[in-house]
Amino acid sequence: MYQNTLTLNNGVKIPQLGLGTWFIDDDKAAEAVKVAVELGYRHIDTAQAYGNERGVGEGVRTCGVPREELFVVSKVAAEHKTYEEAMAGINKTLEIVGLDYLDMMIIHSPQPWVEVNQSENRYVEGNRAAWKALEDAYKAGKLKAIGVSNFQIGDLESLMETAEIKPMVNQVLCHISNTPAELIDYCQKHDIVVEAYSPIAHGVILNQPEIKAMAEKYGVSVPQLCIRYTLQLGVISLPKTADPAHMKTNAEVDFEISAEDMEVLKHFKKIENYGDSSAFPVYGGKM
Repeated sequence: MYQNTLTLNNGVKIPQLGLGTWFIDDDKAAEAVKVAVELGYRHIDTAQAYGNERGVGEGVRTCGVPREELFVVSKVAAEHKTYEEAMAGINKTLEIVGLDYLDMMIIHSPQPWVEVNQSENRYVEGNRAAWKALEDAYKAGKLKAIGVSNFQIGDLESLMETAEIKPMVNQVLCHISNTPAELIDYCQKHDIVVEAYSPIAHGVILNQPEIKAMAEKYGVSVPQLCIRYTLQLGVISLPKTADPAHMKTNAEVDFEISAEDMEVLKHFKKIENYGDSSAFPVYGGKM
């Protein structure tokens, strides 16, 4: 089990490999979390938008591992662009998961989902208001860390103009064929840890013969190659699965991709179509 941690800009340690729970039904989430924890996962990622916070919380509470050994993350709904909405959502999440605190909570998107990639409005003031709610919840001890998701460089710059506390993470779509190098570089230079959601590219990367060939070269599966790639970028990787066998192999990534092969993967041709676009309406998905 890959157990490396990164340190956030407030000194909190975060496991570099986590379990994404997008598309795991609420009634299946508790069991998925318990299986993951038994396998060695200590970082669990959910969101208000996933509709499974209750199940994730149940899994955390009943997994048999002390609460302080787990890193539990949720996300403020993308639609919550006032202080009052964001704070009410944070408090409701804590109530639903049944935990005294979350290790981290992040703004899910700079734009409400219905406007993502459809609007020029970046909701500067709305994000500042939601961020203020996260700052206050952080100061109150309800959250151990705070951050954002799907924020571009301009979104981060406008947020930090008024922020009292700098974001600790930015969770973005990042996988072989879709590596936002400029954004990752910007975040790392500003001490903001990047998290990669959908590191296996919603599964479509499995059909790429060049990637299959490289995985075979290292004696690993394509998902393992994809996850290792994101880890070697220095980012957090959040593969999502409810399958115990996949959870296990996804965590068996203690191998090294050569510098030459990393360059090949960084510049691998961009996948333009993820298949059924209705399943991934924004940013390649609401992860």
